[in-house]
Amino acid sequence: MMEMNAVSFKTCAVNGLKIFYREAGEAAKPAVLLLHGFPTSSHMFRNLIPQLADDYHVIAPDLPGFGFSDAPTHDVFAYTFENVAKVMGDFTELIGLRKFAVYIFDYGAPTGLRLALRFPERIAAIISQNGNAYVEGLSDAWAPVRAFWKNPTHENREALRQLQTLKTTRWQYYQGVTHPEERIAPEAIALDQCLLDRPQSGEAQLDLIGDYKTNIELYPKFQEFFRKYQPPTLAVWGRHDPFFLPAGAEAYRRDNPSAKVVFYDTGHFALETHATEIGMEIRAFLAAHLGA
Repeated sequence: MMEMNAVSFKTCAVNGLKIFYREAGEAAKPAVLLLHGFPTSSHMFRNLIPQLADDYHVIAPDLPGFGFSDAPTHDVFAYTFENVAKVMGDFTELIGLRKFAVYIFDYGAPTGLRLALRFPERIAAIISQNGNAYVEGLSDAWAPVRAFWKNPTHENREALRQLQTLKTTRWQYYQGVTHPEERIAPEAIALDQCLLDRPQSGEAQLDLIGDYKTNIELYPKFQEFFRKYQPPTLAVWGRHDPFFLPAGAEAYRRDNPSAKVVFYDTGHFALETHATEIGMEIRAFLAAHLGA
């Protein structure tokens, strides 16, 4: 049993890209797909996967351009959310996921919800951890990004490079966390920054943040999916997230009244400080809806 629940580190080729992923649990058990956000990777799930692996088949891939998946230059791979979701959808096909719960966080939210539009019958449940799908969830911290969307000049694009600096990465982890130096693992910040500092990452990440507006344009479609299919939904939310406000979590109930919303006294990267509590909530949720 201990061997079956150990985390394996694997790669597979999807549309010419090497996709790295972490896998644990028996393949015959209910599947849970974990989708990370910016600027992190499947590394963010290192404390959650062991909590789920005894009862579930857990898969956590690195998105193209992130973590240990291939990160081609932006003239080779178009860094749009449509393309990222296409690769991730084809990834689920390749590894044989036919029904799965999906954990969506930050960039993982529009990626996972695009999968839901593509494979609506395959989504067994949704766990949103600061994964936004409503305009009221967007904070004022998006102002520089909105300025670029409205006026995509070279100057406005260049202004967004600050989002890739060590100062900003540390701020994303620390903001909203009490005594962050004591609670945030320094290697999480160091790994993210190391990968952001790769020569090809700069333009790729600017392309993605520029394309994020297409996700907002899809919010009505995502919400229509919630209304039509009423997937079991759990929102576990860092209350002090500087990007995605609590209103974004509460909004899930508007289209899916049975959605459960739980807030934690932390920031954007809630698993860094509350992995045990969130893991317990997820286990209870999955047991009620997927069995275990």
